[in-house]
Amino acid sequence: MAEHPEESSGLIKTPKQLIVVVVIALFLPVAIAVFFSQLVTSGRSGGDLSEEAVARRIQPMAQVALAAAAGGEKAAQGSEALYKTTCAACHDSGVANAPKLGDKGAWAARIGSGLEKLAASGIKGKGAMPPKGGADLSDADFTRVVAWMANKSGASFKEPAAVKAAAAPAAAAPASTSAAAPAASAGNGKKVYDSACVACHAAGVAGAPKLGDKAAWAPRLAAGIDGLTTSVIKGKGAMPPKGGNASIKDADIKAAVEYMTASVK
Repeated sequence: MAEHPEESSGLIKTPKQLIVVVVIALFLPVAIAVFFSQLVTSGRSGGDLSEEAVARRIQPMAQVALAAAAGGEKAAQGSEALYKTTCAACHDSGVANAPKLGDKGAWAARIGSGLEKLAASGIKGKGAMPPKGGADLSDADFTRVVAWMANKSGASFKEPAAVKAAAAPAAAAPASTSAAAPAASAGNGKKVYDSACVACHAAGVAGAPKLGDKAAWAPRLAAGIDGLTTSVIKGKGAMPPKGGNASIKDADIKAAVEYMTASVK
């Protein structure tokens, strides 16, 4: 047999293949290094920085800020709360022929006239009741509380939705002197009077001494502020305890008594 030289078993058989292998050997490590470098940089950058992505990330914070801003508006007072501060003094006990809450017989004729006429009558005032019960309410809020009372007494009126009031202006910084204290007390007394006492004491309903009537208040002044305050807290004659509004604090009752007695001194 003729002898033949053994053929090379390697992968590189031509100069061209050798050149390709050399090029790959030079550039492959560089490509791998660049790939891992980009991967690490992307992880540190926090991902997508497009406008939409940023907007999605800050949205929860923006919602919190908007909610806080919306909180600046004063929440509308519920109908029951309005009743307790404005109407309960007379309509809980039926003072001066006021129809008692829940008395279907007393309310029947009034309900029959319809909500619009019933509310209009109260807004203008009727009989012993001063306009809007003497309270500082909008027509819409007064109509809403009338609907609530009527519905508790046999009606099926559609109660108007509560309207959110505008935010109250920021209070001015209080004076640092103690002389401001009496003025604050007097202001609070008037506020309590306007919301809980005016319905009877403005018109002298059921023997209530009218505000500013010196003759009517004269015998009562002898009891002193503390005595009168105790009388109001416990109730006397046709007047229920705390004028029918049990939520009023004793200190506020005293402030209202001081305000009323000051009008006859």
